[in-house]
Amino acid sequence: MMSKSPNILVIMVDQLAGTFFPDGPAEWLHTPNLKKLAERSTRFENAYCASPLCAPARAAFMAGQLPSNTKVYDNAAEFASSIPTYAHHLRRAGYQTCLSGKMHFVGPDQLHGFEERLTTDIYPADFGWTPDYRKPGERIDWWYHNMGSVTGAGVAEITNQLEYDDEVAYNACRKLYDLARGHDARPWCLTVSFTHPHDPYVARKKYWDLYEDCAHLEPQIAPIPYDDQDTHSKRLMDSTDYKNFDITDEDVRKSRRAYFANISYIDDKVGEILDVLERTRQEAVIVFLSDHGDMLGERGMWFKMSFYEGSARVPLMISAPNMTPGKVTAPVSAIDVTPTLCDLAGVDMENVAPWTDGHSLVPLGQGQERTAPVFMEYAAEGSYAPMVSIVEGRFKYNRCSLDPDQLFDLEADPHELTDLADDPAYAEVLADLKAKSDAQWDMVRFDLEVRQSQARRWVAYDALRAGKYEPWDFQPHHDATNRYMRNHMDLNVVEENQRFPRGE
Repeated sequence: MMSKSPNILVIMVDQLAGTFFPDGPAEWLHTPNLKKLAERSTRFENAYCASPLCAPARAAFMAGQLPSNTKVYDNAAEFASSIPTYAHHLRRAGYQTCLSGKMHFVGPDQLHGFEERLTTDIYPADFGWTPDYRKPGERIDWWYHNMGSVTGAGVAEITNQLEYDDEVAYNACRKLYDLARGHDARPWCLTVSFTHPHDPYVARKKYWDLYEDCAHLEPQIAPIPYDDQDTHSKRLMDSTDYKNFDITDEDVRKSRRAYFANISYIDDKVGEILDVLERTRQEAVIVFLSDHGDMLGERGMWFKMSFYEGSARVPLMISAPNMTPGKVTAPVSAIDVTPTLCDLAGVDMENVAPWTDGHSLVPLGQGQERTAPVFMEYAAEGSYAPMVSIVEGRFKYNRCSLDPDQLFDLEADPHELTDLADDPAYAEVLADLKAKSDAQWDMVRFDLEVRQSQARRWVAYDALRAGKYEPWDFQPHHDATNRYMRNHMDLNVVEENQRFPRGE
């Protein structure tokens, strides 16, 4: 049995759509390790990101707060070092905290409560990717998504992202071996964060071959003509430069095949980590989730940045001794993870509650019900003003000052093809959700704060690039003077202390 302060392993992936995890991984996915983990986990069928973009989603997940509170609106917004994260809460409670992999921190603080970080990040830490609401329709070609990820889909044995995730898994496994040696008596929280299956849609052949005869290479919803798309989807299509690419049916099939292949690649990496955990006889609470999803060609849309289910829903599974394995259908949020981890670790929740917008999921894993709505926000590239969303029960309500309201019945219309906002039969539902939106957000103030943040960062970025440049990118430090065997050490002691298990 675990102690009151259990070890915690958080495994995060990037851009993995929750629609492929209806109750753990879909049966047709080649994911034996994740399926094994699912069997012993509380599985949240309807989990949502706080914002469908990397940096805002990750900051929100770590802090347990919405982007309007973290002020991480986009992929170049600074995550303030004064905002408590689960790493802060756990470290304050006596945990050793460590990160291997991506978390897309922007700003000089590249730790945010982690005592140790084993790798650099895969993305830049400065303000260079700042969007600009003052220039609606502007497309910043050198870093905006474009459809080249789709037309370039295929096979490769090494890529920028494969190199990164190989390194992430290697360092995580090495850290688990080190933790097993018991040099530090504190409980530990290790976060392992991968960049796959995020585009580009390129996979190793061994995983590509798994999906040669896959029956899911065609999207369920055919492309919707540009003129028939909703206004935000049109903006997203424009931002991805879709008009300058000729996307063929084969491009779509190859992209989806590579995406599924990279899910299997990630499954292998998860298997490596869980194998080390098991062989070193360590027990841990295990959390598996993604930062956001991927539309993956549904409706003719790709990537994220949308409140549609493919983009906004994420897989979330928690294996913990006081949470019963099984499926939970109530809508939940990734911002619920921070209070959940603190709850599982025995942290005084009164010390956590003032710093989170989320709710502990432990009661749901014990059979209790949840009625609180889920809130989402988006204020980054492809938008011209902040957008918000509420998921409550079977309904999803989307709102933006520039667009007509949207209302979907997710139970009757899981693909969100019928907007009910103008249907008199749903006027009461719409009014109720609109009132909750008014209570949660001051949309005029939200817009002003986003614009101020963007304008400040454009000035700061230009200034910091003039003259001597001091990058914020994390530099992993490995003290070679204290690794393996050195002459200030006793060889006999080193060999004994670094062995696990001892005496076998």
